[in-house]
Amino acid sequence: MKIFYVILLSLCSTSLFAQVLRGRITTTGNVALENVYLQNQRNKKHAHTNEGGFFLMKDVKTGDSIRVTLLGYSPVTKVANGAGMNISLSPSDFQLDEVVVSKGVNHLSSVAAVDIATTPVNSSQELLRKVPGLFIGQHAGGGKAEQLFLRGFDLDHGTDINISVDGMPVNMVSHAHGQGYADLHFLIPELVEKIDFDKGPYHADKGNLATAGYVAFRTKDRLENSSLTLEGGKFNTFKGLGLINLVNDAKQAAYLAGSYIKTDGPFEASQDFKRLNLMGKYTRLFNNLDRLSFSAMDFNSSWLASGQIPQRAVDEGLISRFGAIDANEGGKTSRTNLNLQYDKFINESTSLKSSAFYSRYDFELYSNFTFFLNDPVNGDQIKQKEGRDIFGLQSVLNKKYSSSGADYGIQFGAGLRTDQVKDIELSHTLNRSTTLEQIQFGDVNEINAYSFLNAEIDMGKLLINPAVRLDYFNFKYIDHLNGNFIAHTGKATLSPKLNFLYNQSKDLQFFLKMGKGFHSNDSRVVIAQTTQQILPAAYGADLGVSWKAAPRLILNAALWYLYLQQEFVYVGDEGVIEPSGRTSRKGIDFGLRYQLNDWFFLNGDVTYNHGRALDEAEGANYIPLAPSFTFTGGLSMKDLNNFSGCIKVRYLASRAANEDNSIIAKGYFITDANMNYTWNRLTFGVTTENIFNRAWNETQFATESRLQNESLPVEEIHFTPGTPFNIRATVSVRF
Repeated sequence: MKIFYVILLSLCSTSLFAQVLRGRITTTGNVALENVYLQNQRNKKHAHTNEGGFFLMKDVKTGDSIRVTLLGYSPVTKVANGAGMNISLSPSDFQLDEVVVSKGVNHLSSVAAVDIATTPVNSSQELLRKVPGLFIGQHAGGGKAEQLFLRGFDLDHGTDINISVDGMPVNMVSHAHGQGYADLHFLIPELVEKIDFDKGPYHADKGNLATAGYVAFRTKDRLENSSLTLEGGKFNTFKGLGLINLVNDAKQAAYLAGSYIKTDGPFEASQDFKRLNLMGKYTRLFNNLDRLSFSAMDFNSSWLASGQIPQRAVDEGLISRFGAIDANEGGKTSRTNLNLQYDKFINESTSLKSSAFYSRYDFELYSNFTFFLNDPVNGDQIKQKEGRDIFGLQSVLNKKYSSSGADYGIQFGAGLRTDQVKDIELSHTLNRSTTLEQIQFGDVNEINAYSFLNAEIDMGKLLINPAVRLDYFNFKYIDHLNGNFIAHTGKATLSPKLNFLYNQSKDLQFFLKMGKGFHSNDSRVVIAQTTQQILPAAYGADLGVSWKAAPRLILNAALWYLYLQQEFVYVGDEGVIEPSGRTSRKGIDFGLRYQLNDWFFLNGDVTYNHGRALDEAEGANYIPLAPSFTFTGGLSMKDLNNFSGCIKVRYLASRAANEDNSIIAKGYFITDANMNYTWNRLTFGVTTENIFNRAWNETQFATESRLQNESLPVEEIHFTPGTPFNIRATVSVRF
């Protein structure tokens, strides 16, 4: 009888162990690794680690082989021999074989990881270009936020894309120049560790402006080494970059970074562009697995600009492509950020992430788009200026549950953001010194309180992701031009989401995503009740697949649709709103990542977008500047006899510049390349832009203007020329 009980107890123990295997995956210094993929080689069931490095895998028996993989780390296979398994992974060379495409709701996460590993970011322009199909254009001397294009949108400077750094919002609501203005130049590109992005309004933790998609940057917690980099090239360009490791051990890490850039640019009138970036970050890991992180950033920039010039002035020989009608444009801007994050480890299935941030932001911009259209004597120069304080905080509770039939994940978050904008101004000026007329002048106080609930039901191959988000906005404006008149109003919106993901295997995932998003309007317009659509909704759907068709080949494709209730644009240059009514967009995205051998990697992304205004007559319903077809591609080489580099191309097709397609914004095809050689602690590099020296227009607008010698105005393309052939040399030393 005693033997029977011993056997029964042994069987029960084995049965219990056959259900659940728990553990934690770390790397050097006991640093947790997120999104590690574990697969049971017996039954092909899998699991992923969370942000704390913890995993839970069901139906594991003693003797099962568990394969553990993560991009950039050597894969290992461990034999299960107990209810727990803690593993440390070692960094290794990048191999596409180890990429898993069926990780979670964001089907583009694998693409992002591959692109960062094969072509690291080393310029601010490349940061946003990492998003497949996202194009940028600079048209104000390098200091202004870039104009953005994605999924058939002219996003202006960020109206329909949500951008963040370490959870801190980049977009500026009710901005002096344009709604959602996203100046990312405060971020030092070499400090970016991860770029998370997705397209469409499908994520509950992304709120205002996340209609076409979102981009979330995460900076490094620690540096591998200290380094000093010097770069110089054409157009009197110079860059200095210093990364200094202060502390780097198992418990804590701290570093300081600084970057200074100056250039005259290719224009006849010098841009006199200068930018200084500083950043410090401290991270502490506690014995109870809690994590504390504090970062501080400071950024200052000033520049001159040749602006957007009319095509007729170039055709008539009045100026060259790199000349100016008003060379007195330009501006200055600065931003200081303080960001505190605390991750509380409660247990292996429960954690609480909290953060708080403060930003001080100043902006002053001088522009002249119409020259002498409105003021034939003094010209039409305008000034846009503001000083802003932003406060924000957020807490997110993550909880995992498991049952015999499914695994459950719950994410509940709540937060608050307030923007206090002092003396937001639009004025008609002369020579950047004399104010001729104040068009708008006042204070903005805008508050956004929100909460969201996100659930994941993992039934094995099928993952169901229902979610809902609630946002409340309070808009307040004090009008200094109207006796300090105070006006305010409030509005709430509910945004449900529902996503389905079917993982046929670790190499094949099908998905259907559906959701509602929104973008808010400028506070000044909301209070003036120029529009009834304060928070117009965007409804989207994506149907697609991520497929690892071969060990070193990843394909992804999506059919998508997006409907907007009201696609208004606040025109900060005139202080008015331009409502365009309802719009719809649809399209196809296709991407490819292929590793030719151990050193060469090929990537390509193609997008087709078709967008129209629904309330306009056929033929007069084009969406101005909305891209219809884009292509980006590249061939990169990694660590071949100490050489690395890449050649990259981007193509933006010609598109309508106005509603009836009578004015065309010309497309372009540009090729860039770089090459680096590493010898001991030194790296030498050469970077080239536009290597075929093509004449191209980086930004284009259909604008009505009048030159000083003209009696009547003319509407036509006004453009900022793209950079001609440019070359820079770099030397970097690590210590």
